[in-house]
Amino acid sequence: MSKKGNDWKKRDGVVYSTSDSFEYNLGDQGEAETVPASQQKLKVLLDKKARAGKQVTLVEGFVGNEEDLKELGKLLKNKCGVGGSAKDGEILIQGDHRDKVLQVLLAAGYGAKKSGG
Repeated sequence: MSKKGNDWKKRDGVVYSTSDSFEYNLGDQGEAETVPASQQKLKVLLDKKARAGKQVTLVEGFVGNEEDLKELGKLLKNKCGVGGSAKDGEILIQGDHRDKVLQVLLAAGYGAKKSGG
């Protein structure tokens, strides 16, 4: 049984198998389909926790595959003229660009709203 990333941590209850052909099934691990932009419910918020006091604009709630997430992240970074990252269903944009990000998302047809204070 090989370790593939962090998948081995999800093997609830299986400790050891004597079978040479044993392969643990982690369930349905298919790539998530990207929900159409109009059906997305994205939250745009400002965050500065665990970032040495620096502010970042966070876009949460994206439902879809990593490729589409990175594409949307690239669009937002280009429109704001700053850096950032896109992974694990979140897009991080450096600095406080909530209003600009919200405008870009709404113009692209995404369902988005401000969240937090």
